[in-house]
Amino acid sequence: MTAVRSIPATASRAAKLLLAGLLLPAALVLGGCSKEAPSYQEQGYVFGTLVEVTVYGEPDAQARQAVAAVMQEFQRLHNMLHAWKPSELSALNTAFAQGQRKQVSPEMVAILSDAKQLSDRSGGLFNPAIGRLIHAWGFQADTFKAVLPDPKKIAALVRENPRMDDLVFSGDEIGSRNKAVQIDLGGYAKGYALDRAAAILKRMGVHDALINIGGNILAMGTHGDRPWRVGIQHPRKPGPLATLDLHDGEAIGTSGDYQRFFEVGGKRYCHLIDPRTGWPVQGVEAVTIITRGARAGVLSDADSKPLFISGVRGWRQAARTVGLDEALLVDGDGHVHLTPDMRKKLQFTDKNTVTEVEP
Repeated sequence: MTAVRSIPATASRAAKLLLAGLLLPAALVLGGCSKEAPSYQEQGYVFGTLVEVTVYGEPDAQARQAVAAVMQEFQRLHNMLHAWKPSELSALNTAFAQGQRKQVSPEMVAILSDAKQLSDRSGGLFNPAIGRLIHAWGFQADTFKAVLPDPKKIAALVRENPRMDDLVFSGDEIGSRNKAVQIDLGGYAKGYALDRAAAILKRMGVHDALINIGGNILAMGTHGDRPWRVGIQHPRKPGPLATLDLHDGEAIGTSGDYQRFFEVGGKRYCHLIDPRTGWPVQGVEAVTIITRGARAGVLSDADSKPLFISGVRGWRQAARTVGLDEALLVDGDGHVHLTPDMRKKLQFTDKNTVTEVEP
């Protein structure tokens, strides 16, 4: 399967709405650019989601070359980190299941070591080791069926207690103390790819750009004389819930129940699974956070998961635990809970949106 490809005119309505919600329409994001510096924009499909890279203020040839390099990097990471198709990661998972160690690339060692540290910091709520649970729910697939797994099987998988702490690092070899560990980096790879994309663009002389991978967006520089303006997708309607300015080095990450889910008996089951129970999280529609710094991309992806899993009662403490000042949660009734710093940054598209600021 080719991971990166352009979006055809016949793309599904859901895909188009997804992209429209993640970034404001191009006329607004790039408004007035025809009278200013040139912009180059390319869309594709990678990591099972839509991606968009916008380069501002560079000659067209340079922008094309830089974006092509980014797309090639996305393809490489897709091939390396795929959880259930042949990849370096899936080969490692096979070794874990057989109780064996396996030699991996230095990059894989660094990725899994970092993911382990982030998991530890979250108290295990961000847990890439639960690949078997994700598979049991049918989410390790390009398409999935509306079928509930056997509750006894889920309970058994939870009792096996796979954790990132089970990993054993020895030079360029990695093993696991627990054969139940199966790594799925679906909550890490997009953020890692954002940081890699930014590094490539900088190396190729690009100063101003916006990189969007399925709801995780990283800003470089500015859009002319103003910050990049982006939208947070509404979890139940087309278009943005709110808009905000994203400054140089800032990233915004969203975890939601509206991209990968199925319904049984009128109840929604999403791909975001609580490792403590083995069941998809209920009562939360979306979580959005803002991060910044050299690892803004990775953090925008990984740090949204503990908040989502903690739910309405625990999200605020989870944000404190991972050091987030700017975060919001949309509950099952569509009400928005947010930190004071996040409230200062947002402009809601619907003035009637019910909000609750939680210090």
